[in-house]
Amino acid sequence: MRGMEPAAAIFAALGFTLTPLGRHSLGSINHLMMAPGAYLELVGVPETGKQRQEVLDSPTGLSGLVFKADDADATFARLEAAVLKPSPPVAFSRPVEIEGETLEARFRTVRVAVELFPAGRVYFCEHLTPELVWRTEWLSHPNGFVGMDRIEVMSTAPAADAARYAAAAGSTPESTTAGWSVGLDDFSIDVVAGGGPRFRTLGLRFDGLDTVRDKAAGVSDALWDESGEGLATLIIPSLELRMECRSIR
Repeated sequence: MRGMEPAAAIFAALGFTLTPLGRHSLGSINHLMMAPGAYLELVGVPETGKQRQEVLDSPTGLSGLVFKADDADATFARLEAAVLKPSPPVAFSRPVEIEGETLEARFRTVRVAVELFPAGRVYFCEHLTPELVWRTEWLSHPNGFVGMDRIEVMSTAPAADAARYAAAAGSTPESTTAGWSVGLDDFSIDVVAGGGPRFRTLGLRFDGLDTVRDKAAGVSDALWDESGEGLATLIIPSLELRMECRSIR
């Protein structure tokens, strides 16, 4: 998204702990909201200087789905064998300040063909320096955020798209009453028929919803709708974001 400062301000007001602004060597900027083994990312481009074209081309709202890669080269080979037209691994970095010392967080990513995943960018990221990203001070959130459990993908061809997501994830699609689901440990990609293609909803987990509900009430650009015991929908219209908030209690 563009306008990083207002987006970050909204999430901070909602009670998320954001990492300091990161500046990647490929021409993008980000803030992360960390959870064990995963993170929610606000990504954009700097106002001046190098700007990453694929980020510029991304829609507002949920625009990317990133899988963990233990070995970018092996991931590239697997995706190539699955005929997902991956791009060769790309290395990049960003400076991180830890206890007054500037260090370099390093990554390697593999992207799959955009035309095969029209809902949004899909790629794999190998973290070469995970100790600089998953820091204790960034894993605790005032609103009780503890992770993510699903993403809903609107599709004009749910069965075909679910098969591609499953091939990318090394999983198997399962038919559901709403469409198709691709399971990934404690996360699922739910592909449903709709006006897409687009990523429609992100499922977030919280240690109780009271705090995030109260925080949302104080944010003018946040709409909170209780939809059941321990379940609510949080919409941020200016960012075109729809999030399903679930209590783990």
